Amino acid sequence: MTSSTITLPEKTPPLKAESRKLDFYYGAFKALKGITMPVFENKVTALIGPSGCGKSTFLRCFNRMHDLYPGHRYDGGIQLLPDDVNLLDPQVDPIEVRMRISMVFQKPNPFPKSIYENVAYGLRVRGEKSRSYLDDKVEATLKGAALWEEVKDRLNELAVNLSGGQQQRLCIARALATDPEIILFDEPTSALDPIATGSIEELVGQIKDKVTVLIVTHNMQQAARVSDYTAYMYLGDLVEFGETKKLFMKPQRKETEDYITGRFG
Repeated sequence: MTSSTITLPEKTPPLKAESRKLDFYYGAFKALKGITMPVFENKVTALIGPSGCGKSTFLRCFNRMHDLYPGHRYDGGIQLLPDDVNLLDPQVDPIEVRMRISMVFQKPNPFPKSIYENVAYGLRVRGEKSRSYLDDKVEATLKGAALWEEVKDRLNELAVNLSGGQQQRLCIARALATDPEIILFDEPTSALDPIATGSIEELVGQIKDKVTVLIVTHNMQQAARVSDYTAYMYLGDLVEFGETKKLFMKPQRKETEDYITGRFG
């Protein structure tokens, strides 16, 4: 497969980022093949496709997670707008990239610290020492993650004592605390029960007013519920990208239709 179908309305939101002819290699294996895709500001973009198609690989390029392992290589670029910085440029500090682009993983991964210190962690890394500022920021962020009322009287308790759904909302609060420009979600509800899943989905819809969201999901219904735009990927290629409603109702590519309707994947 050498081409992709990108279908956009005449009037599109401002761009927040864009991958440009992005290739990615695990050693000699080419996992992503020339992906060019827009990421629109304050919108939710879902990445769908069968296991092993490159969704999570693509997602992790945005915050340079692949840098943590030897033998990985990028070609092409990811431009972060409006300052037009190539996030993959070797001169760009990956630590700074991860401050600007936060990530929430498949399974909740709170640090072995208190609820308060989990949220304050990124701010402390940045050098913030004002207790009043940290207090205000922790409260505001926990409210933003719809968790404050449940934990306000137990901020000094260990975060691992929270339920799975609460832990995941805490991880979202931790990700929001540094005021990132983009948040990456890698199947954030796959380890949660339906009630916790619903609360996370609702939260994703709320936070896009403040931050741009990229979410990987295997759940077609979830992609349809939470996203404004959807990308269908297969074997490292971007097959189709467009507005979620149009892509699900009338996909332009037969491969996309086969996947969405369950005939494939």
